[in-house]
Amino acid sequence: MEERKFIKLKKEEYGIKEYVKRFLGRGRISKLDIEYTPVGEKIIISTSTPGLVIGRRGEKIEELTNILKSRFKLENPHIEIKEIENPLFDSQIVADDIALSLEKVGNIKFKVVAYRKLQEIMLKGALGCEIRLSGKLPSERAKSWRFSEGYLKKAGDSTKEVDRAQSTACTKTGVIGIKVAIMRPDAKLYDRVYITEEILKRVRAPTSEKKEDKKEIIEKSEEKVKIEENASSLIENNESSKTVVAKDNKPKKPRKSKEEKKEKNKTSSLSKDNESQREK
Repeated sequence: MEERKFIKLKKEEYGIKEYVKRFLGRGRISKLDIEYTPVGEKIIISTSTPGLVIGRRGEKIEELTNILKSRFKLENPHIEIKEIENPLFDSQIVADDIALSLEKVGNIKFKVVAYRKLQEIMLKGALGCEIRLSGKLPSERAKSWRFSEGYLKKAGDSTKEVDRAQSTACTKTGVIGIKVAIMRPDAKLYDRVYITEEILKRVRAPTSEKKEDKKEIIEKSEEKVKIEENASSLIENNESSKTVVAKDNKPKKPRKSKEEKKEKNKTSSLSKDNESQREK
């Protein structure tokens, strides 16, 4: 039962969004969000032309609230309008503009329309943009055309950095599908390299300063090598002194006198004579 309620609620929301877009006109609305509060329903409309949406003295807003109450049975709908500062960075507004221009001009000059819009977006400061047109362009056989410029993230979680939208244009030859993807200048790119003023100063510095820097680096490296050599020599000297001290500390055997040596020789000679006599 809960699933059916959820599906029914989403269908109603989709119907409200489509009706509001048709009522206010295509190319004026980018997004429409519905929030449910204890006071009533809050409908947030984001647009680049708030004056045309509101109307003279709020006539269109009043008419729209009455229609939402009577047709969609909303208790207390409250409409808020959010202005878009840069409409060229909004993919839905750009897609709707391309669709309206194709309907006016026709599908023969579709390249002019796409390249002009692409140039406007890139000159405004966008990191990248991609426009795809699919349909009977320009002949009766359906084709898909791609117009792109700049850098556009496609791998990974690209929904956070790239704004995507789609629209349709009804021409004499048939329906044309439009897909737009825009990467704003404030998008976070973790592999982007930032060149600071310090790096530029080092690169633009004259050759004399660069040579002096190299000399300083070489001198520092030579000093480090000398310090390491002195430390290693000190360690070796300490180890050799320790071994000498250890040898000197060993107990020395007492030396025998000459008389003791003579007595030993006599006893050894007597023992040898006795052995020879026994053998005889």
